Amino acid sequence: MQPDKLISMANQIAIYFKTQPGTNQAVHVADHINDFWEPSMRARLAAHAAEGGAGLSPLALEAAEFLRIPAQ
Repeated sequence: MQPDKLISMANQIAIYFKTQPGTNQAVHVADHINDFWEPSMRARLAAHAAEGGAGLSPLALEAAEFLRIPAQ
């Protein structure tokens, strides 16, 4: 999957959780990604975030800190 598609998907998830009440929206975004994305997709998103996260919304970028990355 292309990085632009992963960025778009992460940003869409972040948009949804940003509208939800309460706190810890970044954790909720990460939980959703951890539950539904393949490990390779999570690893690519985390690597992109580590490189600065160009194109990621602030909430999606914050959520990247909570992603579960499989051991290599």
